[in-house]
Amino acid sequence: MTRIESKQVEVSKPATDLYAFLQDMNNFKLLLPQDKISDWQSDGTSCSFKVAGAATIGLMLDGGTPPSLIKLKATDRSPFPFTLDVHLVEENGKTKAYQVFEAELNTFIKMMVEKPLKNLFDHIADRLVAVHG
Repeated sequence: MTRIESKQVEVSKPATDLYAFLQDMNNFKLLLPQDKISDWQSDGTSCSFKVAGAATIGLMLDGGTPPSLIKLKATDRSPFPFTLDVHLVEENGKTKAYQVFEAELNTFIKMMVEKPLKNLFDHIADRLVAVHG
């Protein structure tokens, strides 16, 4: 099992605000590196986008535990099945946020995608802070 964890960031908002924001997949576009994605599509509960120099990624909501965990999973538009969990830990009105990606990847695919995915998830974490302060 390949597991990639993003860096943890602190957002100056309660977890309920971030949970509500992340439950609308239309908002996910605000967290992505705009210069590296194209063909964005979203219907509110799922989204897909093409990553420059890589594959199309599809994500859909897959449950969770309000307001501390949002579970996402790959759609059939993705090149391989995976899960992406967003963890939100509130403390004193601020929220620590991080993501955990898990997938069954063969060694060759893992070598190709591990670093770009880690960079993507760290970018998403930074953007969550930028969007929400």
